[in-house]
Amino acid sequence: MPYDFDEIIPRRGTNSIKHDFAKERGKPEGLLPMWVADMDFRAPREVLDRLVETARHGIFGYSSVKDDYYQSLSRWFERRYRYPVPRTWVKKVPGVVYALATAIKAYTNPGDAVIIQNPVYYPFTSCVLENGRRLVDNALVFDGDRYRMDLEDLERKIVSEKAKLLLLCSPHNPVSRVWTEEELKSLGDVCLKHHCLIVSDEIHADFIFGGRTHHVLPSVNKALEEIAVLLTAPSKTFNLAGLHLANAIIPNPELKRLFAAEVSRTGISQIGIMGLVGCQAAYDSGEKWLDELIAYLEGNIAAAKKRFDEDLKPLRLIEPEGTYLLWVDFRALGLSEKEINDLVIGKARLWLDEGTMFGPSGAGFQRINMACPRKVLVEALDRLSEAIRG
Repeated sequence: MPYDFDEIIPRRGTNSIKHDFAKERGKPEGLLPMWVADMDFRAPREVLDRLVETARHGIFGYSSVKDDYYQSLSRWFERRYRYPVPRTWVKKVPGVVYALATAIKAYTNPGDAVIIQNPVYYPFTSCVLENGRRLVDNALVFDGDRYRMDLEDLERKIVSEKAKLLLLCSPHNPVSRVWTEEELKSLGDVCLKHHCLIVSDEIHADFIFGGRTHHVLPSVNKALEEIAVLLTAPSKTFNLAGLHLANAIIPNPELKRLFAAEVSRTGISQIGIMGLVGCQAAYDSGEKWLDELIAYLEGNIAAAKKRFDEDLKPLRLIEPEGTYLLWVDFRALGLSEKEINDLVIGKARLWLDEGTMFGPSGAGFQRINMACPRKVLVEALDRLSEAIRG
């Protein structure tokens, strides 16, 4: 492969949250960091070349984009998801979490119910609570092999709590589900029936494994364009999180107006030039790199599955369908949450994300970021195996 995903790229001393801030985050030094969801791979050289060219120009004044940016975005969605995106639907924002908070403020009032589906990416919870809204949990159901949505419970809670908004994670972080077309249609039918808006975080949409297909939420039913807000970014796909650029895609003009007004109230008018350049370069030139990355990550998944089958029992790896995050069930060890963390941190010397970060139904699980050179993943699993045997 022309791209070397086996290369170990030193990240210490670069102000990396993942690698440089153990002490500040209450962790001992020397842990192998496999937590926060950024990758240990260099961004595509085509993107780097474009960013270097922009930097060498040397002027970083106020910037915006012309039609070619929106055309690049639309072509990406058409190629990858058969869902072209008109320019009029797009609002540029500094990030997906910012967009989640903005949507909550734009579409609900203080005290209103907002529904999430635990265990889920923890900013879903904080964005609801820190903006004075009422958190309602439509928890995912785990059958021992796979998670599913509980749509009967969802409908009951939309009605009983008078919920105006559902935050959807698709593909789901941390449980790695890629929702099927039928699941999304059924979810959409419930929300359309009760006019509950859906904000769909699809930042991991480009990481799909095992021949599965990611369905952009409004693509499964055109009627959903009236109630859906789609949040996406190149940050996970191309490891560009530090450039702070995301795209909110909002087909309904009134929902777009409300969202844009809330963005304006925060004082944001322009997005930084490096984020704009990086996004367009990635969508124009990064597809071959991404396809090779997906193949490499599927190799990481295969390596992890083999280890869990052979020498990491009784731990259980939940089948990874999407994202680059492994969701691991530690419950068969019969340990408390503190004892699991002592095992992971004190004995295995690993820095993972403990399951309770993602809500109470994450208890007994840990999340492992496998977007790293295979040698690093193997070392992490070696450490975990030795700690279990010990």
